[in-house]
Amino acid sequence: MNIHDIASSAAPVQTEAQTVPVAPQVDPALLKKATEAAIKFESFFISETLRQMRRSTREMAGEDSIFKDRVNEDMLDLADGLVADAMASQRAFGIADMLLRQLLPQPAPVAFNAPAPMVASSKGEHAESAPGHATTRNNP
Repeated sequence: MNIHDIASSAAPVQTEAQTVPVAPQVDPALLKKATEAAIKFESFFISETLRQMRRSTREMAGEDSIFKDRVNEDMLDLADGLVADAMASQRAFGIADMLLRQLLPQPAPVAFNAPAPMVASSKGEHAESAPGHATTRNNP
């Protein structure tokens, strides 16, 4: 068998553009609304978490602790809301991203059949597959 026989019998090569899955088109208005809603939900979640943390700290605090005092509680709630908005806009907790992955269509998963990387053997005779890769090798 010569090289021309092998080349002609091989399966046709697909270009990268053919193998990359494309997500279904999403309406930009829907994408914008879904993103805003997901970020607002993450902000609400972070705000409630901070509020509950302050409530727990106040209940566990001793009688002479500065955390027991409810002075400026409304300002602290406002500050917690602003911190929550800033963290949510950075998607710090990843809740918005998780919601968007569930709400918006995703591309189909692709299975790559990449060959195992070759590693030179210590004897220098034949190349072996890298550890963790299952490949077959014909020994002469």
